[in-house]
Amino acid sequence: MLLERDGLPRMAGRIFGWLLVCDPPEQSMEDLAAAVQGSKASMSTMTRLLVQAGLLEKVRAPGARRDQFRVQPGQWQRLWRSRIELIHQATALTGRGLELLAGKSPAARARLEELHRQYRFFGQHFPELLDRLERQWPGAGWRRPPAARAPRPRGTPRRIG
Repeated sequence: MLLERDGLPRMAGRIFGWLLVCDPPEQSMEDLAAAVQGSKASMSTMTRLLVQAGLLEKVRAPGARRDQFRVQPGQWQRLWRSRIELIHQATALTGRGLELLAGKSPAARARLEELHRQYRFFGQHFPELLDRLERQWPGAGWRRPPAARAPRPRGTPRRIG
């Protein structure tokens, strides 16, 4: 239901929730269907959606014939960093809006000013908080991402094993 509040279908949330706690961490389409009691068609649609959203990755073990899915290692760091980037973009956008409203009455600007102040506040403090979290748990996957690698072509499974 948490992911549903973020705009994803409930079945996507069930799949994601299962992949957070299952053992082994990689699950086939059939494994997922059995675990969350969904159809193969639904599993196909929802895993594709979750992969596109960057919440899951498709993997294939050497010699395996079927793709498997797992929560990406370092997922949470990437999620928080992307949220920080959205906050910075929103800060710039609301700042530009305030420039455009420069000659308007204070009442016309009030709502946008309030939102801009909040975005600016979170844009300043959220990165500090994430840095603190990464320092507190340095070996727990909260590290900064490694230097940029060449991206895999879209839809190319990552090999595991």
